[in-house]
Amino acid sequence: MNRLFSKLIHQIKQGFSDMFLIWWNEMKMTVRDEGVLIFFILVPVAYPLLYSWIYSNEVVREVPVAVVDMSNSAMSREFQRKFDASPDVRVAYRCSTIDKAKDLIGRQEVFGILYFPDDFQTKVNRMEQSHLTIFSDMSFMLYYKAILQTATAVQADMNSAIQRKISGNWTEREDEISSKPLDFDEVQMFNNTGGYGNFIIPGVLMLILQQTLLLGIGLAAGSTREHNRLKSIVPVSRHYNGIFRIVMGKTICYLMIYSAMAAFITLAVPHMFNFVSMLHARDLALFMLPYLLSCIFFAMIVSTTVRYRENIMLMVVFSSVPFLFLSGVSWPQSSIPEVWQWFSTIIPSTFGIRGFVRMNTMGATLDDVAFEYKALWLQTLVYFVITCLLYRREIILTRKRIIRQERGEGYQTVDTGEADKAE
Repeated sequence: MNRLFSKLIHQIKQGFSDMFLIWWNEMKMTVRDEGVLIFFILVPVAYPLLYSWIYSNEVVREVPVAVVDMSNSAMSREFQRKFDASPDVRVAYRCSTIDKAKDLIGRQEVFGILYFPDDFQTKVNRMEQSHLTIFSDMSFMLYYKAILQTATAVQADMNSAIQRKISGNWTEREDEISSKPLDFDEVQMFNNTGGYGNFIIPGVLMLILQQTLLLGIGLAAGSTREHNRLKSIVPVSRHYNGIFRIVMGKTICYLMIYSAMAAFITLAVPHMFNFVSMLHARDLALFMLPYLLSCIFFAMIVSTTVRYRENIMLMVVFSSVPFLFLSGVSWPQSSIPEVWQWFSTIIPSTFGIRGFVRMNTMGATLDDVAFEYKALWLQTLVYFVITCLLYRREIILTRKRIIRQERGEGYQTVDTGEADKAE
């Protein structure tokens, strides 16, 4: 009995020793491999700063607009004056025809057109509905937003003035009631600046963590295969004897690196650029643990399909924009087809982005994002099991290659130990 217990203790010690040796080898590989170092350190540091700096202005100002005034009336000129007085747009050109204004858009000298028909004021004087047409360059959504919101605000203000004028009221209070019977104040919740940076950056930050893990781990796997004569991601060594020590050794390495990266991205970057941040430190730490683990195991699964270093670039880079859309941040989740909603549940960033945005921008607690939190833990468990099975398959295939080469090709193996065994 004592002998069995001593043997068990020895195996446990050997397992932990091998696991930390694997961790150390992964750390050395990360430092020595320039490509992995770039994706693990440089990109997670540089990209958030670059994206945040690009969107640090939050809103666009003084968007140039061309005006085609076929009415040439007092009311159309009043509309133009109020429109030009807005901080978001400016009347850059006044054109005699719509074709000339379209030509300015084609040359990117203006990004929108205000078109007043010749009967603009005539219809208003007849108490008929008059129309103002807005053309906008839809390749720039922020420009479209600025032009449309400004025109809508000016139209509402002029409508109120006309309504007060024809109402026949005697007092200012009667004018207020007739033009605005329900008084209200517009308060922007969560995104108090109304800016694009506060809207999109939190989701992008979480996606950067996942994508750089996919690229870095995939690149490391490709390098391992290229330098391994057996084309396996599991080195031929007695220390790589067992699935769990291999998977956990690699996981500890990646988790240590990305714990620091996650803290920088989620805490330091929003503070540096004055983005909205309503995070609770404890809730953030608990939420990021399953997110990073699920991303790591997901990346390790993908890495088993990588045969060459360059492959991971082709597999991952194009997926960044679709993954962001599938998260429901830049496009409403309710408008995503059901089949794609089901597909999005296999991507860690889907639940990571949704939960983080609510915690960061809306001040949600861990209880408020319990569904996303549990989903991430479920992904972690499922992906861990799949990772272990795939690494077991790699070990079995490596063993078969060794046997085949020893019998058929006369290769001599060195320090194989018991690498052909799997826990």
